Amino acid sequence: MTRSEPPVVRPKRPWLLRERRGVEPTTSAELFFDLVFIFTTTQLAHYLIAHPDWRGAARTSLVLALVWFIWIYTAWGTNWLRPDQAPVRALLIALMLGSLLLSAAIPEAFAGGGLVFAIVYLVVQVGRTVFALWAVRGQPWLVDGFQKALPWFVATSLLVVLGALVGGAFQEVLWAAAIVIEVIGLSAGFPVPGLGRSPAERWMVEGGHLAERCQAFILIALGESILVTGNTLAQHLDLTMAGAFVLAFAGSVALWWVYFARSAPAAAEVIARAGERTGALGRLAFNYLHPVMVAGIIVTSAGDELLLREPGAPATTVAALFTLGGPALFLAGHAAYQAVLWRTPPTSRIVAVVVLLALVPVGVALGVPVAACAAVAVAVTVAVTLADRFRSLRRVR
Repeated sequence: MTRSEPPVVRPKRPWLLRERRGVEPTTSAELFFDLVFIFTTTQLAHYLIAHPDWRGAARTSLVLALVWFIWIYTAWGTNWLRPDQAPVRALLIALMLGSLLLSAAIPEAFAGGGLVFAIVYLVVQVGRTVFALWAVRGQPWLVDGFQKALPWFVATSLLVVLGALVGGAFQEVLWAAAIVIEVIGLSAGFPVPGLGRSPAERWMVEGGHLAERCQAFILIALGESILVTGNTLAQHLDLTMAGAFVLAFAGSVALWWVYFARSAPAAAEVIARAGERTGALGRLAFNYLHPVMVAGIIVTSAGDELLLREPGAPATTVAALFTLGGPALFLAGHAAYQAVLWRTPPTSRIVAVVVLLALVPVGVALGVPVAACAAVAVAVTVAVTLADRFRSLRRVR
């Protein structure tokens, strides 16, 4: 008597799943979804400018983390689902609308508008996961991952709603707790009692696609910084303001150069070829390290607006932290990103971060103009790109 073969499990809706034929392209639907986050990053920069203290910075960080969860989990979803199919495209449009409402609530997120933010967050996080479970039915490893993630998303989203209902300092504590729990859950593979966990090795991620998606978000954040400074310049245009705008623009170009000149294509190739490590590597590089770089761009954008308002004014602690600390935060995130991918210490970026942070108290003590602080930040960032160039030439030789 022969043993019967196990039944072949086939996806119920295979047309909704990506076919995995090399690097999956970023579709127009995904790029259209990304457009909302130009508005989101602008809102975050304006919130930080309106609340230039440690509590304002902490609140901006909390909102950025929650917004990032919405974007990055959507990017992971479209890594497995086909955005060119009508149901997935409809999902992206619905998520786009929800993200727009959530972004509009950012200025009042801690002053009466937090409940709108929290409810939209819950609907987006849970609704997207429920849709994904419907779309991937019959694909065991995907169903397993989404089933185990869903209880975690429900729990953290309810914490966000509870924080908005309570308000005050408890809101900040509960939102921070939701973020920490989210990070722990993802790091542990979303363990669920009785079901186990979903290890990163089973995620079957297309790393090149995720790398392209995160590169697109970095471009969005840089474009937002140019938009903010351009709007400020348009309100009062003269030679001084034009010079300050050129300096702010040079800073954005320098950050773009650091990320995209050589690191971006090389990083995409490393992640695409990581094999079983792709899931774990993508979790660390994209979910955890990219928001640090985005935060650096937002802080730099806030510094650029201060620069355009009073380029010749002596640098206050806030102005110095924005103009020098923003690029330092970006470079620190990029240094960690490179270290994770290539497992070598990014010396030039580490040195640049130390120099920029050391110059903050010096600039404040000497009363250095804000424009001078911005110029130094640009010079240090350009030095990082030159160091990359010289290192590349040495390798070629």
